Amino acid sequence: MVVIGLGNVGRNFLKLLVDKSDVLISRYRLEPVVIGAADSSGIALDDNGLDLATLIRLKEQKQGVASYAQVGLAAARPSDLIERAQADMLIEMSPTNLTDGQPGLDCIRQALQRGWDVVTANKGPLVLAYSELMMLAARQGCQLRFSACVGGGLPSVNVGQRDLVACNITRVEGILNSTTHYILTAMAEDGKTFEQALAEAQRIGIAEADPTLDIDGWDAANKCVIVANSVLGFPATLRDVTVTGIRSVTVEQMRQAKQQGGCLKLLVTAEREGDGYRLSVKPTVIPFTHPLAHLSGEDMGIVYYTDIMGTIAVSIAERGPVPTAAAVLRDVVTVVSR
Repeated sequence: MVVIGLGNVGRNFLKLLVDKSDVLISRYRLEPVVIGAADSSGIALDDNGLDLATLIRLKEQKQGVASYAQVGLAAARPSDLIERAQADMLIEMSPTNLTDGQPGLDCIRQALQRGWDVVTANKGPLVLAYSELMMLAARQGCQLRFSACVGGGLPSVNVGQRDLVACNITRVEGILNSTTHYILTAMAEDGKTFEQALAEAQRIGIAEADPTLDIDGWDAANKCVIVANSVLGFPATLRDVTVTGIRSVTVEQMRQAKQQGGCLKLLVTAEREGDGYRLSVKPTVIPFTHPLAHLSGEDMGIVYYTDIMGTIAVSIAERGPVPTAAAVLRDVVTVVSR
């Protein structure tokens, strides 16, 4: 396999390949070999397999893969790696770019065109070109897996695609952004203002230095688009999602919600409407009896309302990048198992 992107998720994915090697062999008869890796420094390629411990050490020492002795190359791009490597799977974890999806979008296209299966944790290419990529994968007889893109380790897509067989899904509700959920929880439980809760989230590393995509609702909207396309079969784009963020939420609104027997969450909603769905992301008061009401801190969850399987809710208490890396590994196993 070839791995592109070795940030927090990518590094932890490599660590999982090492730490879970015995389980992968004994349970799935799977011995992944990473022959290529790319990051912002360049590429490293060895058809006999790169040493994962060396890759991990380089990244922990703030060095790039181009520093890998003898096989590192600083002048090369991820596309060069895909062109040269004799692999059968791409693991694409480059930073999300919602403007044009690059470089991840072209890397996924190139890998599929070469007949490789692809596993990605990168939302950008899916939000911008879901139908194109899935059609390309089908034409090439390849698999494209992306469960890490919607809630990290939360099996949002897996449950929707695999388990709701023959269901008419009438409604989907989700809390799919951990940053905004942490902020709203701090406001509700500790009485913090939005500004105070955001500053705390940034201080402890939950919120980015520039939290715009999260607090304005666009990260959740991206995940809504992916669920709409992959689970609901509704060819949505970001233009189809009505989005309201949490900047204007006040402590008084949180108190009022509690007095009314509920709590205020940034809720992703897909509601059946004719032959399609009405999609939204907005602060919403839900009753304490709601399946998502008990979630706190960085928890995330999703609820599917169906005609023949009732209401199915799934949640995750996700801390740090490991569950997202584990979701990438989950997809790798799924691809190989099929």
